[in-house]
Amino acid sequence: MTENDPFTPPDAGAARAQRVYTALFRIAERHAADAEQRARQTHPHVLAPHEAVRLVSFLLSGAALPVEGEPEVDRADITAALTLVPRARAELDEVEAGLIEMARGRGLTWQEIAFGLGLGTPQAARQRHARLTERLPEDEGDAAAPA
Repeated sequence: MTENDPFTPPDAGAARAQRVYTALFRIAERHAADAEQRARQTHPHVLAPHEAVRLVSFLLSGAALPVEGEPEVDRADITAALTLVPRARAELDEVEAGLIEMARGRGLTWQEIAFGLGLGTPQAARQRHARLTERLPEDEGDAAAPA
């Protein structure tokens, strides 16, 4: 059987993996085509938790090489990166919840959101959004937030 066999069900995992690469290239071409565009999302003087975790991971794995004079990653650096993982995960949860809310505000259906997230049903997307918003910290400055 071949990939184009009309009687073979599509491989959802392979299709999702292909969409991931296509999504990265699309956003890179449209919104991160140069250094100035890519720098919009980063603070020039302070690493975000996810950046620090990635940096230590990349240095440890050899995916990034240290610059001349840079100290070798040590046990304390690894512990520091591990310490930041929960904060990085929480920030990503906030970004995901906000993106889902903005998608809904722009008219995307729960089915479209589920497809984008790699979930099987609109109900799964709604449940994921509910779980994300339950985990988010209350905004202390928001008068509408329950006490």
